[in-house]
Parts: sequence; C-alpha cells; structure tokens
Amino acid sequence: QLQLVESGGGLVQAGDSLRLSCAGSDRTFSTYAIAWFRQAPGKEREFVADISDSGGKIYYADSLKGRFTISRDNAKNTGHLQMSNLKLEDTAAYYCAASRAGGSSEWSYDYWGQGTQVTVSS
Repeated sequence: QLQLVESGGGLVQAGDSLRLSCAGSDRTFSTYAIAWFRQAPGKEREFVADISDSGGKIYYADSLKGRFTISRDNAKNTGHLQMSNLKLEDTAAYYCAASRAGGSSEWSYDYWGQGTQVTVSS
C-alpha cells in the first residue's frame, strides 16, 4: 500500500514562497496521479492541483493558477508544490494524495498523506 509523507510546511509572511514535497513509499508512486488539496480551519477540503502519472497533464484550481506550480520526479518518488506570492488565505493544512484516475474530486483519491501546515502571516 502506497504511503505518502508531506513536508515543507511552515510559517511564512505574505508574499513569500514555499515549496512542499510529497514522498512516496515505493516505486508504484510513478503509476499514480498525484494531487494537492488543502483545508483551512472551518472549511471544506479543496482541490489545489493535480499531475498525471507521467507528468504530462497538469490541472490547477482556477483561483490558484499563476501562483502555484505542481511537479513530480518519479525517479525520486517525489512530488512538489511550489507556492509563490503567498496570501493570508493560503493558510491551511496541505495534503498530497494519489489516485489511478486523478481529477479534482477528493473521492477519486485512494491514498493520502498526513498533511503539512502552511501558515501565512502579515
């Protein structure tokens, strides 16, 4: 069973950049689409971005296009979310997830990491 571990979260100031990582436990990582979701306190989990198993197809939540970049390195069983020009409203727990199908629905994802907290301060 694939395991995912996120890292890279922390406390940053508005306007800063941050890079999150998602480490997969084995080589099957390269056979799954990977996505990032986030959940702010008191809010539902929301889709951020996903990337196909090969990395050839990428989708972003419309509101985040231009500031967030998703990528993956299958040779290292690792995915990344590069976030720039962070805003107060980006404060949330960020989760990576793996799915055979991909997409923006969390119900499509079979494996989830434990999450990493990103807090943006003014």
